[in-house]
Amino acid sequence: MSGHSKWATTKRHKAAVDAKRGKIFSVISKELIIAARAGGGDPDMNPRLRTVLQKAKAANMPNDNVQRAIKKGTGELPGIVIEEVVYEGYASGGVALIIEVATDNTNRSVGEVRSTLTKNGGNLGSPGAVAYNFNRMGQFMIDAEKTDEETLMDIVLEAGAEDILTEDDHFEVRSPVSEYEKVSRALEDAGIEPDSSELAYIPQNLVPVTDADDAKKVLRVIDILEELEDVQNVYANFDMDDSLFETAEA
Repeated sequence: MSGHSKWATTKRHKAAVDAKRGKIFSVISKELIIAARAGGGDPDMNPRLRTVLQKAKAANMPNDNVQRAIKKGTGELPGIVIEEVVYEGYASGGVALIIEVATDNTNRSVGEVRSTLTKNGGNLGSPGAVAYNFNRMGQFMIDAEKTDEETLMDIVLEAGAEDILTEDDHFEVRSPVSEYEKVSRALEDAGIEPDSSELAYIPQNLVPVTDADDAKKVLRVIDILEELEDVQNVYANFDMDDSLFETAEA
């Protein structure tokens, strides 16, 4: 989503975290397994694992769950083979979607994603259909109450961040993928905890959504996709103002 819509969605997800705790733990468990399998179980030597551990901590995921997932990734405990897959598609109004999936059954996953899109006015695209419109970057969303622009700028730009977007109630920090871990560590050392941090797909061009019905359709399909067991993240290239977002959510 755009940074603006991403922030609104972040706040909405935080408010609903208790209701979705089981889903959140499942998402993080898969990320831990994949990260540990790729780079080992030591977070000091595995930046990706370190990032996921921060997410687990923010979600108050029990340590036993965390350690069990890591051991499945390293092979110390038996576990299923998890694959990462990225699907591309469209929501209502031509809004482009990038859908990240972690699954032990790709046939199930693609069927669920395709069915969800089709039933909600969208469609599944072929590889490369929309990816050209997104940049893979580090993204940190930070409540404006946690710091000020000048302080944040000094911290993240020195660490390798590429851009800082300032809104009334939050900051969005963007970094190249190669500098994501450095920026993450710099924020941690400064005692600034992002409200969300991830390697995200940032849209280059936004599709304005100005009609209330279209807004409801777009948000609905994203909500349903995010509820699917295998879906980790959904990124979209739409933009809408706060009043329309709130109306569509009502």
